[in-house]
Amino acid sequence: MTTAYLGSIRYYSRLLREGCVPDLSVPYRKQTGMNRCVIDSPNGCLALTIPVVNPHARTAVGDILISEHGKWRHQHWNALASTYGQTPYFEYYADDFYPFYHERNWERLADLNQALHATVMRLLDPYPLIPEDRLRSEPYFQVFASRHGFIENLSIVDLLFNMGPEAVYYL
Repeated sequence: MTTAYLGSIRYYSRLLREGCVPDLSVPYRKQTGMNRCVIDSPNGCLALTIPVVNPHARTAVGDILISEHGKWRHQHWNALASTYGQTPYFEYYADDFYPFYHERNWERLADLNQALHATVMRLLDPYPLIPEDRLRSEPYFQVFASRHGFIENLSIVDLLFNMGPEAVYYL
């Protein structure tokens, strides 16, 4: 298992079930969850991608540098705020995610991903659960489901912003 930018619901479900630790020595692969997450939006799925400095073919994901090309931090935060601003728990968790986009510049992708991961795990607080308490397969509430139906396996922030403290029970 490798590092992921605001990993998918399946990513976190697997992480909680298997207790995996991200391997930062694996080679970076383009167009993967290492630097991309998918969120819901009024128009359907929206991919948010962190630009990276051109990696060599065998560059370990732990050595990938974030590019400052464009205003990705501003764009990602605006996408999260505009998409999830009306969800039941966005305001509850916004202060936890805001600093990642406004208060600190991250040099390495893995460092940003690990810090976001630590925040997500703290918010999920899965440790009091026993394995049979987890893994619901039915859809959870999504704010735009009436427009385009339920979308599976979005970024973990979709589950957090829509379900709040109950999110851990869906993993």
